[in-house]
Amino acid sequence: MLLYNISPAAGKAKIENVALGRRVDQSFVDWNRPASLIGKRMTKATRQFVLILLGLAIGLSVIAAFAFRDIGGGGGQGVAAIGGPFALTAQDGRIVTNADLEGRPYLVFFGYTHCPDLCPATLTEISAVLKEMGADAKIGAVFVTIDPERDTPQTMKTYLESFDPRIIGLSGDAAQTRAIAQAYKVYFKKQPGENGDYTMDHTGVVYLMDKRGRFVNAFNLERPAKDAANELAHYL
Repeated sequence: MLLYNISPAAGKAKIENVALGRRVDQSFVDWNRPASLIGKRMTKATRQFVLILLGLAIGLSVIAAFAFRDIGGGGGQGVAAIGGPFALTAQDGRIVTNADLEGRPYLVFFGYTHCPDLCPATLTEISAVLKEMGADAKIGAVFVTIDPERDTPQTMKTYLESFDPRIIGLSGDAAQTRAIAQAYKVYFKKQPGENGDYTMDHTGVVYLMDKRGRFVNAFNLERPAKDAANELAHYL
């Protein structure tokens, strides 16, 4: 692309190509000639530049459209790509489906009971928000394990005793776990450790679903529990 350095001198201006870090005389523009002729000298270069900008604008528009379709906006519009039907086992042994959660907004978080820090910290924050909402608030929360090999319903029950009792712990077999993780766009991967032990890498997003089970947004817990509770109250 040409970068134009125009310096009027004696009725003319020198156009210099500095694209490669050196100056090469291209031509001279006679400033005494009509402006229309001067414009024609620059048409090819400017046309290239405009086409490049137009291509970038179109590309960014397409990317933004796909991002909105997948992540969605507030109020559950354009958000069918997040969430979906499921049937998993709760910590008390009953089968819980997505339909059972409808009628109230609810939070969804994926993790595992052997998680060293992120999961207990997030569940503690969710518990604080639920406490701010009050015992009678029609709000739910779901903790879905991505480690079905170790997280049986009984294990989930014992683990969740340290948090708000409204949090439902859900587990399934390997296929069910992959299916719900895919529905919520959750990444998880086993990382081998020492002596046959392992940890799990996983997405740490908390999903806010509305009363109809539609994704609203990624719920922000990095704020006072009261502020988070006030946001949830809008969806009751």
